[in-house]
Amino acid sequence: MEAKDGEGAERAAAPSSSSGVVVQVREKKGPLRAAIPYMPFPVAVLCLFLNTFVPGLGTFVSAFTVLCGARTDLPDRHMCCVFWLNIAAALIQILTAIVMVGWIMSIFWGMDMVILAISQGYKDQGIPQQL
Repeated sequence: MEAKDGEGAERAAAPSSSSGVVVQVREKKGPLRAAIPYMPFPVAVLCLFLNTFVPGLGTFVSAFTVLCGARTDLPDRHMCCVFWLNIAAALIQILTAIVMVGWIMSIFWGMDMVILAISQGYKDQGIPQQL
């Protein structure tokens, strides 16, 4: 099937539906997920390691980084509230590790810590992030 000259020219000249449109997607985080602190990369890797072998231990350690001034995505909440949210997440991971849910959650929590540390490192250095 061959297109007529007029039809082909109209299709080529029509702009695509996404040209010139910038779409920004933001992840909506719950309070527990938003309470994960932005830590230095080595501390985040240590917490991931601890979470991998002892579910909840890395999350428990990360709670104390909040008391040391680590930033979170909950700027409107008091430091002690964020600390207790992290302690609650650690307890959930420990108590549900028996049925493997807590262990898997603990590993993903540790991975989130490392991802946040990497993204914060890019922001601190002024390097554009391309993940």
